[in-house]
Amino acid sequence: MTADASATGPTEEPDAVPAVPSADGDACVVWHRRHLRIPDHPAVTYATREYDTVCPLFVFDPRFYGREALACDARRRFLHESLSDLADRYAARDTELVYARGDPLEVLSAFVDAGWDVAATADATSRYGARRDDRAAEALDVAFVDGDGIRRGVRDPRDGWGERVEAYFRAEPTAPDDAGFGDHGVAATTTVAAVEERYGVEPTKESVPVGGRTPALARLDRFLDRIHEYPSSISSPAAAETGTSRLSPYLRFGCLSVREVVRRLERDAPDGRGAELFRDRLYWNRHYTQKLQDWPGWTERAVNPVFRRLNWDRRDETLIAAWKDGETGYPMVDASMRCLRDTGWLNFRMRAMCASFFGYVLEQPWRVGADHFYEHLIDADPAINYTQWQYQTGLTGIAAVRIYDPRKQVREHDPDGEFVRRWVPELAAVPPEHLDEPEKTPLATQAEVGVRVGEDYPRPVVEFEAKRVAARERFDRLAERAREAARDPEIRRRLSLSRDRRDRLAAEASDGNDGGPGGGQASLDAFE
Repeated sequence: MTADASATGPTEEPDAVPAVPSADGDACVVWHRRHLRIPDHPAVTYATREYDTVCPLFVFDPRFYGREALACDARRRFLHESLSDLADRYAARDTELVYARGDPLEVLSAFVDAGWDVAATADATSRYGARRDDRAAEALDVAFVDGDGIRRGVRDPRDGWGERVEAYFRAEPTAPDDAGFGDHGVAATTTVAAVEERYGVEPTKESVPVGGRTPALARLDRFLDRIHEYPSSISSPAAAETGTSRLSPYLRFGCLSVREVVRRLERDAPDGRGAELFRDRLYWNRHYTQKLQDWPGWTERAVNPVFRRLNWDRRDETLIAAWKDGETGYPMVDASMRCLRDTGWLNFRMRAMCASFFGYVLEQPWRVGADHFYEHLIDADPAINYTQWQYQTGLTGIAAVRIYDPRKQVREHDPDGEFVRRWVPELAAVPPEHLDEPEKTPLATQAEVGVRVGEDYPRPVVEFEAKRVAARERFDRLAERAREAARDPEIRRRLSLSRDRRDRLAAEASDGNDGGPGGGQASLDAFE
C-alpha cells in the first residue's frame, strides 16, 4: 500500500512472489507506491526511456491493513479504485499492472534476483515507510527518481527552494516513452478483489469520492469552470463541500501530480483571486512535503523540544472520547468531528479549529488527535496532517498562539446553522441565534422545540473562556524557552518558511481571526 505515516503491526504469511523471467540487464520494474498515474511520473518516464522492458508493480503490504495502520476502510477503497483505474490505463498501453501481496522487499528481490533493475519515484514519508525505503535503497539498489520539486541530499534544502519549485511548476509534465514498456511477461499473484476480501474492506463512510485518475480529471475540469467561487467557499464548512476543488485525495495518492494541476490552472483558469489563491495552496503542498522530507520526525514528536511530551500527563480518555465522538457540547466542534468520522472529509479551517480545541482547550496530547485525523481522512497526507497539527497546537514556539473560538466559528461561518443542523440533528429545532451556545437557550424555548440541553445534547465538557486564558498564560510562561530552543540552527531549518514568499503569505495570514496575525492562515485552507 502507500507510504502512510504509521503502518505498524506484525507481518503475515505472504502470497507467492511473482514468477519473474530472467533479464539481461535491460529490464526494469517500476514500483508504484503512492504515485498512481502514468503521465508526469518520474520513475515511469525514466524506466521507459532507459529500458526495453518495463513492468509496473504494486505490492499490497499487510502492514497497512492491520488495526494499527491508521487507515480507514474508505481510504483503502479509494486506493483500490485508484489502482483499478491505473490498471485500465496500463492496459490501454498494452501492458499489465502487476499486483502482489507481501513484504515489498521480498517481492522486489524476486526481480533483482532475476536480473531486473528497480525504480521508484522518490517520496517524502516517515516511520515505517521511511525505514522501508531506506532498506530498499541499501539492499536492492532501488533507484529513487526525483522529479517532484522537492530538494534532497543538500545541506540547506530551503536555500533557493522557491525558485526550484517555480521551475518545477513551469516545466512541462513528463511523459513515458510508449515503446518502452515491452512485454514484461510477469503475472500478478493477487487481485484487488482478493485483497478486499482477505482484509474485510467494507467502507461505512458516506459521500466519499471515487478514486482514480479518471474521476480526478473530471473533478479538476468542474472546479476550473467555477474557480471564481473558490475564495468565498474556503472557510464555511458547508460551502467548502462543493466550492473547493476536493482534489486533495487525488493529490495524496498521486492520481494527479501537483505540476499537472498547476499547468491546467494556468492554461484554463481565468485570471483572478480564485486562481491566485489555489496556486498558492499548491505551492504550500510542496512546502509541507519539503518539511517532511527534511525532517521525518514531524509525525512523531514536537518540532520544538520545549513542547515534547506536552499534555501527556493530562491525558483524559473521557475528554478524548467526547472530542472523537462529537459530544463536547460545542456544536461546531461536534459537527466537524462527526463529519470527519462519517465522510472522511473536513475543510481546513474546521480541521484547524478542532486541532486547536483539542490541544489548547482540552489540553490533550497532540499525537492522539493527529493520529485520529490521519485514520479517518481520505486525503490523509503525513506531510500536511502532522505538520499542521503541530502548528495548530502551538508546538513550534514561533507562531502566535491561535485558539479558535468554536462559538465564533458558528456565528461567522455557519450563521444559518446549515452545517451544524446536518451533523448535530439533536439541535435541528434550536433557533439559529442559540446554535453557538445551546446551553444558554432559555428553558421555555428548549421545551417549545423539544430539546433538553444536558440530556438530548451535552453541556460543554470544559469552560472555554477559562481554558483559553489558562492556555495563553501557560504558553506565555514557555515562550522565552521555546524561542531560545528555536534559535538552534537545526530547529530553525525545520521551522523555516520559504524565504521567497514568506512576506506575502504572512500578509495573507493576518486575517484577524481569533489568533491574530502570524497564525499561518494561508496554510489552514490549503489543499482542498
